[in-house]
Amino acid sequence: MEEEYFVGTRTSSRYPIWTRANVGEVFPDPVALSTFDFAFQNEDGLQMSELGFRDAYIRIGAFEESEFDPDNPVFLGVFGGYTYLNASLMRIFGERAPGLSAQDIDEAFFGVQPGIPPYEQHPDDLSPEAEARIGEVFIWALTTQDLPDVLAQEREVNELRSARPDFSSMGDHEIVDWIENFFSNGFRELFAQHIFISFLTTVPMGIVSAVCNAIGRPTDAMKIMAGLGDVESAAPSMAMWELGRRAAASSEVSAAFDQGIDGLDTRLRSSEDGDVESFVADFDSFLLLYGSRGPNEWEISCPTWETTPDLALAAIDRMRVSPESSAPQGQQAELAAERQRLVEEIGAMLEADPGTQGQFLAGAHGASVLMPGRERTKTNCVKFIQEGRMAARELGSRMVDRGVFPKITSFAMLRFSEMHSAIDNPEGWRETIEERQQIFDAASAKQEPFVIVGEPDPLSKWPSRDGSPVEIISPGDSIQGLPGCPGISEGRARIILDSHDPTALEPGDVLVAPLTDPSWTPLFVPASGVVVDVGAALSHAIIVSRELGIPCVVSATDATKRIPDGAMIRVDGDTGVVTILD
Repeated sequence: MEEEYFVGTRTSSRYPIWTRANVGEVFPDPVALSTFDFAFQNEDGLQMSELGFRDAYIRIGAFEESEFDPDNPVFLGVFGGYTYLNASLMRIFGERAPGLSAQDIDEAFFGVQPGIPPYEQHPDDLSPEAEARIGEVFIWALTTQDLPDVLAQEREVNELRSARPDFSSMGDHEIVDWIENFFSNGFRELFAQHIFISFLTTVPMGIVSAVCNAIGRPTDAMKIMAGLGDVESAAPSMAMWELGRRAAASSEVSAAFDQGIDGLDTRLRSSEDGDVESFVADFDSFLLLYGSRGPNEWEISCPTWETTPDLALAAIDRMRVSPESSAPQGQQAELAAERQRLVEEIGAMLEADPGTQGQFLAGAHGASVLMPGRERTKTNCVKFIQEGRMAARELGSRMVDRGVFPKITSFAMLRFSEMHSAIDNPEGWRETIEERQQIFDAASAKQEPFVIVGEPDPLSKWPSRDGSPVEIISPGDSIQGLPGCPGISEGRARIILDSHDPTALEPGDVLVAPLTDPSWTPLFVPASGVVVDVGAALSHAIIVSRELGIPCVVSATDATKRIPDGAMIRVDGDTGVVTILD
């Protein structure tokens, strides 16, 4: 039954390598049926996300349509319910792109993870025609002053939120039809833009890193990628900090927080105190801007700050009890100044070599445009998904009232083709949903392989997530990861496995997490350092830590299992070494 439920992607002998790298941050859990079948509607048997990938690679110039299987996904696969990216295609892009290689792509997206086979060149990997096309796009990427298409899409998704229909006034079938039309007429373009900008971001990063390595200053490359400003994934932290200061300054608001996070939103909204009412008004403004963010926010069935405000309030609480010195705005300004100083200094050092100087300055400029642009394209997608999520939750609420759904998000266990039937003929669907939920939960308890080459083992043969014990490291021992944000910090390790409940994290602690998405971002602010099990140069943890100026190490394999909770540790963001002190 498990294998019938999780229909796997057909593998390809031409593009055989699949990885959880990078996509594991977006979809850490098995993907619900609604996300790949109900929401991201199929077109000729292919999901909108798959088509978006193809559009982006063709736009970059790396591939032609004839190189893709017309009937089966080649970029985005699902095995055992988990989402995978095709590493083979991404490596080919690296080999075809001027100035890049398969290894550069591995380092940018995959990090240091076990089990990734070495790159072996296929006769068709190299393409002079593709190299020429990509080169033209790269020149644009390094010289463009802004991203007007991305900003236009931002305005469009913001307008969607402002003009959200009154779903409560729609009929059941009308809601289902609205969701189908909504995702079919917008997500593909937004996602293609995200992939397009994401891959172009590797160009300036690669140039700056190569120059800094050549002059013997490798850690300066990280500093030049920091303090960029206008990074969407960091913006909620700035706003939350102000709300945290507001809460700390009011005895009435603080008293509500001191009673605990559970039910906090309800307590705040029931208060008639003027300070509390003012705080709630500001919090509502925050939710209007950032309510689409949340844990596993690309998954339509997961909660967001708008659907579950206590999630956001829990992060604000951590900032409320943080010292003023933790203010992210001040650190961001310092990083921006240091970035500008280094660009000018290294640029002056290269005056004797105008060619290299020009490349370096173009790389620094390109990073300042493309890296914030990448985060903005991601946010545009997330905001778009939120509108579909709110419509689906309205339907889910009605089905709960009728006893058809066990919970509001049970729509996740239905395929799109089944929704109308469940509305018209509800008998038996609750049992089907509960059975599928059990299978889904069983898959969630499995440890998915990080890399799949060729045909994967069936889900039944995957090990349990909490199966094999991992050796705990002792004082004096260390874990080698990848440097994310420079700097050295020491603090108590707090193993946080779920951003839903960050209350164990005290100001000055080191956040040790399995992975991070934007819902984790506010937890970076009170932390003295960040350590993540997985990640690479373009992972969320690195981009945000560099905006906030927090020493960060990613690809610290099994750090959440090997580092004892409460241990005093040192995080060296320059070398990527995490050491147990006590």
